[in-house]
Amino acid sequence: MLRPDIIDLREFYANPLGRAVRRLLRQRLRDFWPDVHGLTVLGLGYATPYLRIFDGEAERVLAAMPGPQGVVRWPRGLPGRVMLVDEDDLPLPDASVDRLLLMHALENSENTRLLLREVWRVLTPQGRLLAVVPNRRGLWAHLDATPFGQGHPYTPPQLTRLMRDSMFSPTAAQQALWLPPSDGAFVIKAVNAWERAGEILWKRFSGVLLVEAEKQVYGAMPVKAVKTKRHFLLKPAAQPALQSGTHRAEKTKASD
Repeated sequence: MLRPDIIDLREFYANPLGRAVRRLLRQRLRDFWPDVHGLTVLGLGYATPYLRIFDGEAERVLAAMPGPQGVVRWPRGLPGRVMLVDEDDLPLPDASVDRLLLMHALENSENTRLLLREVWRVLTPQGRLLAVVPNRRGLWAHLDATPFGQGHPYTPPQLTRLMRDSMFSPTAAQQALWLPPSDGAFVIKAVNAWERAGEILWKRFSGVLLVEAEKQVYGAMPVKAVKTKRHFLLKPAAQPALQSGTHRAEKTKASD
């Protein structure tokens, strides 16, 4: 499966439509996680456009980007908090993350069960996962001009079943992005109106699904163990984790 490239992701969020999407989805994220004081928040995939809202509140905010996608430095003008990772072998200790955001991740994974097994491992016993994925019924999933038209889209029952099969209990769900995937002025100037109308008139056909789930701790997942040598990168809050190294996309300008 071909992932969206880091350059394409950055360019999408730099254009007017991407900025509108970021603004709308940030509001939805806050509905799920209104208070993250004292918690460790990790974004996996390409979540950096959304992580800024937790800065200054969470104890620690980190980003992990899969190798095939690529990585860019983040945040701008501050010590780096991005890790280049294998999605099924995160360089973090067990039970070290309180909130984990999957953005442009689950639908592009080569093995969703191994990915979710690793997410399960790094979450604390009270940890919460929030997956944002393209809605198979929506227009966005059928047009490849945006990152939400890439990978494997889901219906609400499919996503809920995947969570339950991976030892997570879904706790809440929302839908978003009823605006057309166009950067035309008629869309950008009326983003909120599109969202209100879509939620009332064509609710099943949103662009994305958002499902929050909590970690189940009373059983073990039937996934074959993979022996790896992990190097834990989590550091105290006063000195956030820094991923060193050179990558082809580091030459581009970091985004917020």
